[in-house]
Amino acid sequence: MSSAALSDLATSSRNDFLDDVLAGLSQSQKSLSPKYFYDEAGSDLFEAICLTPEYYPTRTETALLAHVAPALSAWVQSGCVLVEFGSGASDKTRLLLDAMPQITTYMPIDISAGALEPAVDRIKDAYPGVTVVPVEADFTQPIATLDLATYPAVLGFFPGSTIGNFTPAEAAAFLKAARAMLGPKALFLVGADLVKDPAILVAAYDDAAGVTAAFNLNVLKRINTELGGDFDLAQFAHRARWNASDARMEMHLESLRDQIVHVGHHAFAFRKGETIHTENSHKFTVKGFGALALASGWTLVEQWLAPDDAFAAFLLERF
Repeated sequence: MSSAALSDLATSSRNDFLDDVLAGLSQSQKSLSPKYFYDEAGSDLFEAICLTPEYYPTRTETALLAHVAPALSAWVQSGCVLVEFGSGASDKTRLLLDAMPQITTYMPIDISAGALEPAVDRIKDAYPGVTVVPVEADFTQPIATLDLATYPAVLGFFPGSTIGNFTPAEAAAFLKAARAMLGPKALFLVGADLVKDPAILVAAYDDAAGVTAAFNLNVLKRINTELGGDFDLAQFAHRARWNASDARMEMHLESLRDQIVHVGHHAFAFRKGETIHTENSHKFTVKGFGALALASGWTLVEQWLAPDDAFAAFLLERF
């Protein structure tokens, strides 16, 4: 890609970021999309969250995938391309690659070049027989460069319960879009966190060391750095809440005083106690996830549950 094209891409990305921030902060319940957590610093902070003692999803899913991958191998044909949505550090991917030599191509999709590039290098070094085709893109949008028709088999991979970040309508839309992107030969492995004791959930999103708080606040730092914002990070606090009626964890940034914040030439008033809603993490039941998949054009063909039903891996097939 030429330097001019790269410049155009960067400008377009910045404009999208600005448009989304201005729209989100103009709502009665101010909000920011969680996809903007993931600049290089945000990606590093998320990896650090995964190592905190309170954050069970990563270690629980990793242990589950170590069991799932050999069983899944029976479903996967030779010459398969593995397409991962929101690949991040690609750590869990290794469990699939280790168990399935029939995967000959790995296609990680991530919005953050800062996360994608080192992950791709590590996978190339560790699996020299696997062709790696990185895609820097927002996987919630159509990806014109995603051409999977030439592969004899396709396995989609969406770990981490990232699907819980969507509203139910958005989750259905994503599953329908993934169905179209992955094509008629696709299987789709999706990791999903399950409903459990709210005390466990709240602790997972508000660790004692404050790593999740730093991750949440980093989106304001991005706005300051990239969009000319003047957020005083000391005047906002991380809040994690369990919303029982919607079966979801919510992350917010709470204004600690009445204040005016600028983003470029735009001003936004905050009352003390007012929040910016930055993330949802919906929790699922097995029955509820199966219904969501079915309504989105997928059949639930296999499921694996972690001990105490803490987490699930669902294998979907197109119908």
